[in-house]
Amino acid sequence: MQKGVVYLIPSAIAAGAGRATLTPQVAAALQQTHYYVAEHAREARRFISSLKLGIALEPLHFTELNQHTAATGIGHLLQPALNGHNLGVLSDAGCPGIADPGAAVIREAHRQKLKVVPLAGPSSILLALMASGLPGQNFRFTGYLPINAKELKSKIQWLEKQSRKDQETQIFIETPYRADKLLQQLLSTLHPTTLLTVAKDLTGANEEIITQPVADWQKKKTIIGKTPAVFLFMAA
Repeated sequence: MQKGVVYLIPSAIAAGAGRATLTPQVAAALQQTHYYVAEHAREARRFISSLKLGIALEPLHFTELNQHTAATGIGHLLQPALNGHNLGVLSDAGCPGIADPGAAVIREAHRQKLKVVPLAGPSSILLALMASGLPGQNFRFTGYLPINAKELKSKIQWLEKQSRKDQETQIFIETPYRADKLLQQLLSTLHPTTLLTVAKDLTGANEEIITQPVADWQKKKTIIGKTPAVFLFMAA
């Protein structure tokens, strides 16, 4: 039996931006796929519906892959592809496998000798790096920084040291409700000459990307609000 293809399908990273960032390849893959592994099935249905491609949601099958999924259950998620059906892997926002639990099912797909096809689409991490003006030849994505204040300060200091030593751009994200707190910690910890980028609501109606030295950030109070944001810095 011929195995199905595992499509890695990028989803929107800003509300209502799905159509604007939809590529023909993603549209084609969605129209020939009826089985999906998604971080949250409800979000996946909402995304597909928002694209207005004429795809009926009722025949689609969704299984979830998130922090509650047992490692022993990963292989079961790929059963449709092993049975000859195309399988789409969807993140809640952005590219599957990038700061996303989808990596586990993708790794298992390779073990099962399934064809994995990554499709182009929005990634807040890469979009922020592209627009920051900071070096893209050497960068480190750290994901989420520690919540504990002491550990957070120590981590920021270590990342700044690495950035200065290796000329490395540091990239990380934070949940919207903690973004402002993180920004204040960055401003109180980083050296005044370090270049700091805040990229918020990427691809959205209120998109804003600013890069400037920490000293300039400190001159004016900035409020990010409950908006998805990516942070980058480069020690000068």
